[in-house]
Amino acid sequence: MKSYTGKVLWVDLTHGSWQEETLSDDVYKKYLGGIGLGAALLYRDMPAKADPLGPDNILGFMTGLLTGAGSFFTGRWMAVAKSPLTGTWGDSNCGGTLALAIKQCGYDGILFKGASDHPVYLYIDSKGPQLLDASLYWGKDAVETEDLLMEAHKGKKKPAVAAIGRSGERLSLISGIVNDRGRIAGRSGLGAVMGSKKLKAVVLAGSQRVGAHDPIKTKLLSMKCSRDVMLPLKLMPSRLVSMFGSIIGHLPMGMSQNGLLVAGIMRKWGSVGTLPASVGMGDTPFKNWAGTNRDIPGFNQKVDTDFILKTEKRKYHCRECPLGCGGIVSLEGKLSESHKLEYETAASFLTMLMSTDIELAYEMNELLNREGMDTISAGGCVAFAMECYEKGWITKEDTGGIELKWGSSEAIRAVLSQMVVREGFGALLTDGVKRAAEKLAPEAVDSAIHAGGQEIAYHDPRLDPGMGLHASVDPTPGRHTTGAQLYYDLYKLWTRMPGLKPAALFYPKESKFEADEYRMKGAAAVSNFTQFYNAMGMCYFGMLIGVDRVPVFEWANSVTGWDLKPEEYMEIGRRIQTLRQMFNIREGIDPRKINVSKRLLGVPPQTAGPNKGVSFDLEKLKRGYWNEIGWDSETGIPTTDTVAALDLSSLVKVGGVL
Repeated sequence: MKSYTGKVLWVDLTHGSWQEETLSDDVYKKYLGGIGLGAALLYRDMPAKADPLGPDNILGFMTGLLTGAGSFFTGRWMAVAKSPLTGTWGDSNCGGTLALAIKQCGYDGILFKGASDHPVYLYIDSKGPQLLDASLYWGKDAVETEDLLMEAHKGKKKPAVAAIGRSGERLSLISGIVNDRGRIAGRSGLGAVMGSKKLKAVVLAGSQRVGAHDPIKTKLLSMKCSRDVMLPLKLMPSRLVSMFGSIIGHLPMGMSQNGLLVAGIMRKWGSVGTLPASVGMGDTPFKNWAGTNRDIPGFNQKVDTDFILKTEKRKYHCRECPLGCGGIVSLEGKLSESHKLEYETAASFLTMLMSTDIELAYEMNELLNREGMDTISAGGCVAFAMECYEKGWITKEDTGGIELKWGSSEAIRAVLSQMVVREGFGALLTDGVKRAAEKLAPEAVDSAIHAGGQEIAYHDPRLDPGMGLHASVDPTPGRHTTGAQLYYDLYKLWTRMPGLKPAALFYPKESKFEADEYRMKGAAAVSNFTQFYNAMGMCYFGMLIGVDRVPVFEWANSVTGWDLKPEEYMEIGRRIQTLRQMFNIREGIDPRKINVSKRLLGVPPQTAGPNKGVSFDLEKLKRGYWNEIGWDSETGIPTTDTVAALDLSSLVKVGGVL
């Protein structure tokens, strides 16, 4: 028995019909599952230059090759489509229960074509697929929709539900898709794609068995992994984590980091546990990326992440995860139950907006999760608006009386409440900062911080230039999970891959900005590995622990029955990365024009804080990366030789085949 089903389901929303497609083992060996299989199917079947909000766009819900087979960290699913926010390849990754539910319905992916003329939802149980009327649920938030659909379809098998809120219904280009009562695939604006198709939800209640070629070996590998990553690491309180970050920020040398620390932080606090160290070392941005950690003196004392542990009612795990970084929290008198803050959300509504009101951050997190809006982009939009207000490009008359002052809880609440329903002043911001800036004074463009139209997540390229590089060269721009120099340190790919150099424990800080062979080989390797593990359904946090402790390559073989080497899996990752880039080229995207905003490159340099005086040449890094991965070093277009070597020539032709 293999870990993949060998089938995908195609749903035609225009005609209210569906059909299964059977795929050969060769297709899986070539593209794996998840993002890889999604990229191949969309490239083959989506017309070039499709309108992202039109019926020709294809929206896929894809599950990983390893999901459900007994390997750890494999509970991720991925939404794929052409992004209405950036016009590029779009994808968004999420955890919870939906990934396994897709496979239990008998599919490795569910893909939607066309558009319905009225609200519908897809329901699948042991009897097969049905398209049902969703008019009753249209206009409700995603959590309320999920609860109602769970009740409507309760039975022996508890269904998994993914839905959009009002943000997706109203086609906000920063809207996402929500499952598990507030977990959101938030990036790329794919909630708007779902809304444009009048697809309110997907409800999955299948019960088919998912297995592995060698379940005993898979289990033994998982047991060893558990021993290796669940070491009894007693972590310091958050105030000492803050001091650790400050020390690193002031060291004259750079310092590589260890994945066991990641595991410990995730297990204790979740991703928000990295906030104190990130603030201290200059990773976390302040004041729309223009400020520093000195702009809110004592921030880590005013916003104590140990507070989150006091509000946490219970932890939760994604499927097959030993860490359990998620948590349900409660704020007495304000929130009866909500999801714990992630790092990105905390930075979005605190440091970026010059706020220390952590209870407001909880409240806004709950609002956006319910309405299905990306917290990263939403916070970036409000920060942009506050800077414009400060500089006089937006007035109180424009805002309808809202005083957009830095740190104002009332203003933050008011603007976000308008944004999620595309009303009032908030309507200006609901499609992202790039489009908002185009409607204001010309000077506002430099204050709209993004890459290719997508707001960049909250890790400063002036500290780690790999963040700026990958946000600019990845086919889905503006993403922080696609690569960084820190990730090369943590993945420890050199322990499994010949030809890669180990990360030095200490190194000159200026070497981070060089496009030398070591940095460029590392950057390409991180991209290839990221696409490989995304195709397997693996969790980014789990991968940050390192392949010396997490046996992802061995799991890939034990669940499929294949006998591929790590370097062969990495080459599949390069194939997926290259195919995503070819998708963009076909859509008329010029890779040279996608760059993170100049402010993130140190133009002009900061005059205070850990990143004082830093500026760097992004173009040099981009050319080095393109050359290393096999794309033209001047244009970013994959070379003919690379396309042929990766066996993509037949697919990228018009009418191509997998």
